Amino acid sequence: MSGPVSEHESPLQIPALSQAAFLLDFDGTLVDIAPTPESVIVPETLPQVLRKLRALCGDALAVVSGRPVDQIDHFLGDIPFAVAGEHGIAIRHRPGGEIEKAALPVVPPLWLAEAQKLTDAWPGTRLEHKQAGFVLHYRGAPEAGNILKKEASNWLTSAKGAFHLQAAKMAWEVRPTGIDKGYAVAALMEHFPFAGRKPVFVGDDVTDEDGIAAAKRLGGVGLRIPTNFANPAALRAWLSALVKEEG
Repeated sequence: MSGPVSEHESPLQIPALSQAAFLLDFDGTLVDIAPTPESVIVPETLPQVLRKLRALCGDALAVVSGRPVDQIDHFLGDIPFAVAGEHGIAIRHRPGGEIEKAALPVVPPLWLAEAQKLTDAWPGTRLEHKQAGFVLHYRGAPEAGNILKKEASNWLTSAKGAFHLQAAKMAWEVRPTGIDKGYAVAALMEHFPFAGRKPVFVGDDVTDEDGIAAAKRLGGVGLRIPTNFANPAALRAWLSALVKEEG
């Protein structure tokens, strides 16, 4: 495996596009990290590149994100054939299809109440509610990171394994055990047009490691920023070159 690639270098070998399925993370992978989730900018050329990639892969293009499905729709519209949101908790297997929901444990209301009090007490931190968990963001208050982790870990002592604490970029996420991006990749690869293809998963964060492992386990490739690509711009440039070569 080569080191991080620049915008003009070629990374390691991937399956031919006629045999590949692309499953891509969004924040920090396709687009650059922004100060807030709402302020993310989709580069002007990215939609066209992704549409070409989808066509060359026989529609086998999915976005696998920690965001809810509707947020990916907001930024990318109908470009991906399938979308897995909230790390696999919600999966839409085809355009216009129903969103498949994983069976989930219920978050104790006491945790949410205490999480709100905690973030209210630390300016620069933020509580993000999710369908079956929540995220404690501390990008605006890095000094609060260890406190948030300690409090969240204390809550989980009563969870009996139903939830776990996941590290993310300047955040701690309380989420159900067993539902992750690896689960999402495996579920997507069971359905048309992904079935029978070799997955190419690309991510950038700790939460993407499960997706990378699943792609490799299914006979495909798992790539990561900055190990294989220096940054999202390098990945976008590689995708652009890839579709030009094949087109």
